[in-house]
Amino acid sequence: MATIKKLGHELVSEKHADVVVLNTCTVKYSTEQKILHKIKRLGEKGIEVIVCGCMPEVQLEEIIQHNPDAHVLGVNSISRIGEVLNFIANPAISSHNTSRQAIHVFSHEPAGFINVPRLRFNSNIHICQLSQGCNNACSYCIVRFVRGPLKSFHPDSIVEDIKQGIAEGCREIWLTSQDNAQYGMDIGISLPKLLERICEIPGDFKIRIGMMNPFSVLPIIEELLDVYENDKIYKLIHLPVQSASNDVLERMNRLHSIEEANQIIKSFRDRFSDLTLFTDIIVGFPGEKDSDFLKTVEWVREYRPEKVNISRYTPRPHTKALEYRNIDSRIVSQRSNELHNVCEEVKIDIRKKMIGWEGKVFISKEAKVKGLMARTASYKPVVIPESCAVAGSFCKVKILDATPGYFIGKIIT
Repeated sequence: MATIKKLGHELVSEKHADVVVLNTCTVKYSTEQKILHKIKRLGEKGIEVIVCGCMPEVQLEEIIQHNPDAHVLGVNSISRIGEVLNFIANPAISSHNTSRQAIHVFSHEPAGFINVPRLRFNSNIHICQLSQGCNNACSYCIVRFVRGPLKSFHPDSIVEDIKQGIAEGCREIWLTSQDNAQYGMDIGISLPKLLERICEIPGDFKIRIGMMNPFSVLPIIEELLDVYENDKIYKLIHLPVQSASNDVLERMNRLHSIEEANQIIKSFRDRFSDLTLFTDIIVGFPGEKDSDFLKTVEWVREYRPEKVNISRYTPRPHTKALEYRNIDSRIVSQRSNELHNVCEEVKIDIRKKMIGWEGKVFISKEAKVKGLMARTASYKPVVIPESCAVAGSFCKVKILDATPGYFIGKIIT
């Protein structure tokens, strides 16, 4: 977005826009249908549309069917959005194209993801993408067809990107990719080695490590545990188990057993007693029996993740699971609701037990409603309604109460 502004274009609300940029996702059928409807509706209104993100790579024909005039940028070509905007805005260029042919730009190599100008929605948070693509083949996942095989960005470039973010005032670094634990497997380096280099960057800042698949963590777990000891790293792991049934995991082609995922969690909790656990679970995968689902429910009760992203399975094009017979949607809905209720019970119980806790927190940003949002060493959110502290600093707090989304605390000496 910063590059767009640098070229002289203005960012406005959709209501006042001459051009609407749609950054698309194709993971879920419901999301895909909403996006296609919007692409069509904008075209009918005569508004220029640029479609980027995942959908152009695997659903280009559907995009064109819904809006033949839509401009398209492949997932690796987002850095060329300025060219498309200039084409739309420049009458001299448009006059040579009387047929009003839409522009389609695709590239095999990712570009423009790091070391580029940033326009941040939160001035204290710097998001750094480590890689593009994935080398695994989960049977339900369309993303690997969109983003291709793993392509890790050079560690020097990543370190420079983060240094620039810190120089611009950011004090929280979010590391992201399709699977952070895969980082470097294609270029002879590992995630722990990269984290060591990031932690060596001078300054007071915190690092949030994003999603890591269990089968990618297993080969590097000892080194990962060691580097997590660094105070700059939040004691948080986002480990998607997807199911607690090995039969379902095998059909998903997840390449790990639930016992292996459990061992990873146990190893982290043995080292870091206040660890925060996030996970993802797919409900209603083809072939999931009542007994399989019950194993997942019991797993949540036993391992007590603080956050669970629950997805109802929907078939996606190009995937192996498309060949499987789907479960009745009513059963899937029932299971999703039941699991949601269990997850809420677990979350509320965890939050109640934190009331009265005292300890050091990192001031992350301004809270949405009032005051400041702070994070414990394990990334638990604490809102401080009244404080003169500033983002990027540390202070000691006492937790007074808990809401469904965060804790409420006060600064103590």
